[in-house]
Amino acid sequence: MKTTSFFASLFFLFLFLPGGPWKKSPAAGYDVFYQKPDRTMAKTLRPVFAAAKDSVAAFFGQNFPRPFAIYIHPDRASMDAQWQHDWQMPDFKSECWMVASGVGARLDLLSPRQWATQACEHDWARQEASRRLITHELVHVYHGQRNPSPDFSDVQGLDWLVEGLAAYASGQCDEARLAPVRAAVRDGKAPATLDKFWSGPLRYGLSGSVVAWIDHRYGRQTLIDLLPLTRKQAALDRLGVSEAQLLKDWQEYVVARK
Repeated sequence: MKTTSFFASLFFLFLFLPGGPWKKSPAAGYDVFYQKPDRTMAKTLRPVFAAAKDSVAAFFGQNFPRPFAIYIHPDRASMDAQWQHDWQMPDFKSECWMVASGVGARLDLLSPRQWATQACEHDWARQEASRRLITHELVHVYHGQRNPSPDFSDVQGLDWLVEGLAAYASGQCDEARLAPVRAAVRDGKAPATLDKFWSGPLRYGLSGSVVAWIDHRYGRQTLIDLLPLTRKQAALDRLGVSEAQLLKDWQEYVVARK
């Protein structure tokens, strides 16, 4: 009797917690989950998610291999709790600029309704930037579905590829990001190894531009062939180039690109 009463109480709390339980909105190839405060936001985001998914599929020339879920978190505490569970880091607290993440099975997104008060560096009113951000995370979802480590936890030496691909394929590697990278190359301040690309304030431009170079030089199919790889040397072997030569060729490409 005590057990029955206990679980009944838990069920009651689950139903009447602020925001209530997760509600599901099915879409083509994925499900969107949200709570009551984001009923309107979920409707607003539906075409954004659909367009981002189509953009990713068009970039890779094929649809997502498997269905996935999108969770619109009602607040940062909800999103942090999910990441604490997924990353097995019970004390993790996200930085204010962190508003989304994507892995093979899901995309977690802080509700744009909360960006003005619970986030920094993001403005939902900047529609193109917001669309690119969501597309960036869906590139991670696609990549995760093509990689033996769907959450990238066993991917080593390829941060530049994982993040650079998402920046490039989403359209985030634009002139605003390329200009300071070009200046760094001209000033002799570009990283000397790929391991240094995903670091510092230029990390998106650096990583995105080297992926753009691979796409330009070796072709889209070769870029796609890198998705299942989990080690840097395997990627270099697939490209048939040394790291030093790749970086030399990349520098020439970046400086020449306008």
